[in-house]
This record gives sequence, C-alpha cells and structure tokens, in this order.
Amino acid sequence: MLTLDRIYHAAYVLQNVIRRTDLIHAPKLNPASNIYLKPENLQLTGSFKIRGSYYKISQLSDEEKAKGVIACSAGNHAQGVALGATKNGLKSIICLPSTAPISKVEATRNYGAEICLVDGVYDDAYQRAIELKEEYGYTFVHPFDDVSVIAGQGTIGLELINQLQQIDAVIVPIGGGGLISGVAYAIKSLNPNIKVYGVQSTGAPSMFNSINNRKIERLKYVSTIADGIAVKEPGVNTYDICNKYVDDIVTVTDDEVSSAILSLIEQQKLIAEGAGAVSVAAAMFNKVPIEGKNTICLVSGGNIDVNILDRVIKRGLQTAGRNCVLTVELIDRPGQLMKVSKIIADNGGNLIGVHHERSNANRDINGCFLRMNLETRNFEQIENIKKALTDEGIHICQ
Repeated sequence: MLTLDRIYHAAYVLQNVIRRTDLIHAPKLNPASNIYLKPENLQLTGSFKIRGSYYKISQLSDEEKAKGVIACSAGNHAQGVALGATKNGLKSIICLPSTAPISKVEATRNYGAEICLVDGVYDDAYQRAIELKEEYGYTFVHPFDDVSVIAGQGTIGLELINQLQQIDAVIVPIGGGGLISGVAYAIKSLNPNIKVYGVQSTGAPSMFNSINNRKIERLKYVSTIADGIAVKEPGVNTYDICNKYVDDIVTVTDDEVSSAILSLIEQQKLIAEGAGAVSVAAAMFNKVPIEGKNTICLVSGGNIDVNILDRVIKRGLQTAGRNCVLTVELIDRPGQLMKVSKIIADNGGNLIGVHHERSNANRDINGCFLRMNLETRNFEQIENIKKALTDEGIHICQ
C-alpha cells in the first residue's frame, strides 16, 4: 500500500539521482492568480518520470533485476526506465507506440534501451510489453499503476510543501494517473487544506470520465497533441487514489494547450510538451477556481518533437489572435494590393504572406481574391483591421 513513509523513502533513494527543480514565479500566466511553476521539464530525461521508474527499479529483488526490465510508454517513462536500468546495470526493453515523437524514441535508445515500436497508441504498446514479459520473463515496470512508481512521483509533493510556505492549489497533468496520485497523496497527507486539481486533454479524458461516472472506463480512441497523457484507461490504484484525494479534474483543448506552450516559451523561456503544459492551460483559461490563490502548475515534461513544436506554435499564435488569415475580394487592377497593405499597416498589422487568385466563374470577370496571412497583437486588432477594410469598401470573404 502507498504510505507517506514510502514516499519519504523514495525521496531518500532519489536524493543523489534527480534534480530538485526549483519553483518559478510566473504571475503573468494568469494575473488573477499568483502562479508558480514546478519545472519538471528541466528534470533528468526531460520529465518527472525518472522519479518513479528509478525508485521502482531500485526496489526490485536481485532475481527480478537479473531478468532485465521491460516497460511501455509514450516516451517519457521509457526514458526514465532506460536511464534507471542503465544506472543499475540492467538490460531494458521498451515498447513505444509508433506515434511517439522521434526525439523521444531516439533519446530512449541513447539511454541504453532496446526499442520495440508498436502500431497504435500507449495501450497497444502496453499489450505488447505484457506479451514479451510473459514470453521471456522480463520484470515489468508499469508507467503509472504501481505503488513504488506512484511513491517516486509523490516526492514532488514533498518538495512542493517545502518550497512554498503558503500553497492554496496545485494543478497536475493526468494520463494514467501515477503523477497526480503520488502528488495528491503526499500533499493531502501533510496539508489537507491544499486543493489538488487534475487536468486531462479533451481528446483523452479517461480519468475525467471514470471519476465522473464513478467507475473505471476505457476510451475507444484518443486524439491529442498531448501524447504523454494519451491513455485510454486509468489504473486501478490511480483511480482509487484520485477518487479519494483529488478535488476535481478538468479538461483542456489542443488549442488551449498550444497557447500554454507558446506562453511558456515567450514569458518563461521554458519548453514544455503538450502533456506538460496542460496544467498551465487550465490555469490560463480559468478551468479551476484559483482567483487570488497561490497556485502551483506542475510542468511535467519538455520532450516535444521540434517538428510538432513548430506546428503547435503556429496554432498557439492563431488561438491567441497573434496570427490570422483574411481573404478579401477586389477588382483586379493596379494599386489594389498597395491599398489593402496600407490599411493593414496603418492599423498596426504586419502582412507576411499573400496569395492572389483570379475570380471564379460565379464572380465578376474583373474580380480577384487576396488570401493574406497577418501578424497581429490580439483579436481586437484583427477586428479593427477588418473594420478598416470594410469601411474602404473592401469585401471580406467569410
């Protein structure tokens, strides 16, 4: 069973293994609250997962260690197990979903693990890992539904209590629930008055649905940019702990997550992956009641593929009104583009891309369309530009 003593023991075992990530004050993320970040994206292997996986491996018997370890993961647990196994001189085999970012796959391989890519998502990788475990006798290291793993993640809760004197709320990402189970158990055991909120993606709300429907439920599919928390079904242990110790669970959209990633980059110079940024998204978009509260957002990981990061930043800019696409209909004659670009410039917009297209058969024979990509400050500025164009008799296509 999970106990506070076990979490303290995990902290003792991990004291010379992990980084003690300091809190970062980030009040601009939500001016109505007093936000702090726990940047586990700066942890060894780029996420909190090293805590639980290393502690689990350290508690294996000599017989279990001799068999080697096997694990399944969307990427972060994989790296934690690979590093933990290598540091303890053990063989490790990691089953990863084929959708895992290349950066996570290669990082896992570089930590010394043998890689097994499996078509599908995390749950498919899990099934393959179990098959290999049964076939070859490997010792399985579960990514979240294991008491030792949960105890390792719970060391974050102990650190938070010591790092900030007055904590009102802690916001934690949820995939399978191992992280929030350990953090919530530790925090509530030491100070029951602190609120602990969980966050999932709207595209993978397995724990959210299970808690609200009072039984463990399995999703038919998951779809989210937060690949690290794309889990179809929560664990038995994690469901029970969340049900008892977590105050509420909310969901955030991919657009909200993209905005959170962008804000972390611009305001805090921190790179977070989708799963790591859901806690910040929940705070930014007021998904939980934190007005006037000292709130800690746990940024659980930063292992985002650079190709995905580029797309996420573009989505984040659009969601924040920092980038927009406008299509206008014009008479095809000299000076029209200059007229449009001057209106945009006079209203503070920056025209960064233009596509000109002659009118189709259903439009004026002398007509044309301009599809324009603009850099803007916010949605208010976009509306001002639209109004200025309309006032000059320029038709904006919807």
